[in-house]
Amino acid sequence: MHIEVLGSGPPLVLLHGWAMHGGVFLPLAEALRDRHTMYLVDLPGHGHSRDSTVPLELDACARAVLEAVPVAPWCGWSMGGAIALHAASRWPQRVPVLTMLAATPRFVAAPDWPQGMPVATFAAFEAGLAADWQATVERFLALEAFGLDDARVRMRQLRTLALERGAPSPRVLAEGLRLLETADLRAGLTTLPAPSLWLAGRRDRVIAPAAMQAAVALAPSARFLQIEGAGHAPFLTHPTAVAAALGDFLATLADSAPMTPGP
Repeated sequence: MHIEVLGSGPPLVLLHGWAMHGGVFLPLAEALRDRHTMYLVDLPGHGHSRDSTVPLELDACARAVLEAVPVAPWCGWSMGGAIALHAASRWPQRVPVLTMLAATPRFVAAPDWPQGMPVATFAAFEAGLAADWQATVERFLALEAFGLDDARVRMRQLRTLALERGAPSPRVLAEGLRLLETADLRAGLTTLPAPSLWLAGRRDRVIAPAAMQAAVALAPSARFLQIEGAGHAPFLTHPTAVAAALGDFLATLADSAPMTPGP
């Protein structure tokens, strides 16, 4: 598994979203490089981890990352948030602090989770992926940029980033959608050991801020922060604001309860 290490200071692990790679975090990493040593992970099948044999599943991905990084806070964006939340729930001694960046415990809507993406919308992505995976990725990137003041510029930026390390295979993209469709981590929120920060973009059309607020209401020691003007990728459009929120949150926790390695 490819992991890029940048910066200096206490460690921080960053997990990207569907169809992307760790390089998407470079603007955020630049803003945090004097405060943290960051581990920018290319998840299995993505970026420079394209040839990884690790299945794109919550447990397998979390274990693979744990084997490659030190004890550290994890920050997961979108699909990466599901993996980060799973790891923080199962191995709190290794993931003592969690940041969910435009991410929720359940991606798709359900009768008891109306804040998720509508089932019909998600089904359309699945059907489109089978017919034309490139067009489906384009549609998803467009949804990520939708509603921003500079949507066209951000769409071009996301498209460039998505292809910068080569596109994931259609098989991996399908596995990622299956992960998003089936993952439901709400049950573990009430006993989540890790203090958590949930950062939302007010204009996000992929993950509704209301879904993140609903998750925060279930989790102890959880904080919600909404970044005005941001969409689904606030670390690209508002890296300074995200870096300030994340850095201050981690610094506060480090001052109150330093992290120590567990068994």
